[in-house]
Amino acid sequence: MLWMFEWLQNTKNLTALFAAVAAIATVFTLAMPLLSSDTLSKRMNAVALEREKIRARERERLARGSEKISLRQSPKQYMQKVVEQFNLTKWLAQEEAREKLVQAGFRGQAPYVAFLFFRMITPVVMFVTALFYMFLVLELDQPWAVKVVVCLVAAYAGMHLPYLFLKNRISKRQLSIRRAFPDALDLLLICVEAGMSVEAAFKKVSVEIGTQSIALAEELTLTTAELSYLQDRKMAYENLAKRTGLEGVKSVCVALQQAERYGTPLGQTLRVMSQENRDMRMSEAEKKAAALPPKLTVPMILFFLPVLFVVILGPAAIRVMASQDTSSSTPLVQPK
Repeated sequence: MLWMFEWLQNTKNLTALFAAVAAIATVFTLAMPLLSSDTLSKRMNAVALEREKIRARERERLARGSEKISLRQSPKQYMQKVVEQFNLTKWLAQEEAREKLVQAGFRGQAPYVAFLFFRMITPVVMFVTALFYMFLVLELDQPWAVKVVVCLVAAYAGMHLPYLFLKNRISKRQLSIRRAFPDALDLLLICVEAGMSVEAAFKKVSVEIGTQSIALAEELTLTTAELSYLQDRKMAYENLAKRTGLEGVKSVCVALQQAERYGTPLGQTLRVMSQENRDMRMSEAEKKAAALPPKLTVPMILFFLPVLFVVILGPAAIRVMASQDTSSSTPLVQPK
């Protein structure tokens, strides 16, 4: 170890080491684009082959005609039995839960039955698990009343776990819709100004925007279907606003309703709403950028500053230690 400290004390050695590291990093950075292979064509070929396989398999299944194709997902049998036996639709059913499920992308009766099932099962599982750990696994010197309270808290947390899962799914889905919605409005504006009807424009945009946001493509497809068969077109826009739960989408839906009611130009309305949604997206990005320095304060104090102090004070500490070693090893001259 001493030879390493002596080698690091030399300024020329440290300069050569840092220069070598910088040269290797530069060469590696410049060579990475040349060494990386273009996998886009391979992925496209694989997707094309897989698509052809799926088409062939679906043709065979349709030709046999032995399987019934159902567009509506049916709930699990055991979940349905538990919900019916305990009458969970009466005790745990909430209209807010249905709206949250729709906003999370779960439609139909099957997700609602699964939500009721897990809302009953999760507290029981959490309570039993907490009892097992508190009384059998963990040897805590606490009275039994405290352990029971901890188990009850775990059961209460388990009761809210399905809602937390739904909120997480809703936030991710809304983020995807919020990012792609201004571009969808631009495409909708182009389609409307090209002479297409609202239904055809929504259908075209739902196909084109799918590569950017699958959730938004689903919502626009449902809106296209509702505009086609609902007697009141206002309900289709209101349902779109409810399914997304975003203020930007709600304002666009209200503007579309007013444009159809009062006969105002639809292109001008879409142009204004597209600019407003784009400004909202930019302001949200600026807000996140402004909140970044306070968030970086704690990581910098915990991780960056100690390393910086070691780099700055390390050579000085090594020199002090080396000088102390040399002074202690020098023999004292005895007076005659």
